[in-house]
Amino acid sequence: MYLARVIGTVVATQKVPGLQGIRLLLVQPVGEDGQERGKPVTAADLTLAGPGDLVHVTTSREAALVMPDPFVPVDAAIVSIVDEVYVDPTGAPAVNR
Repeated sequence: MYLARVIGTVVATQKVPGLQGIRLLLVQPVGEDGQERGKPVTAADLTLAGPGDLVHVTTSREAALVMPDPFVPVDAAIVSIVDEVYVDPTGAPAVNR
């Protein structure tokens, strides 16, 4: 799982049956500091995220499991829209916050 910023949409007029009605967004992975990390990827979206939103993306089998039909060929899916990221400056583990 990782953070990403929505940078665009992907238009596909032909989709496998389990992906019909599912939005596809182009997302740029970012670190907790907001800096770009790696290359953009296409992610299925059920959260109604929009351009510029910071999102939480899951990949692999877990991405397919969040879909209405868990057997569709999906490599990445947006599972939440992130409101805030907090990084403890001391590096202490996040316990009981």
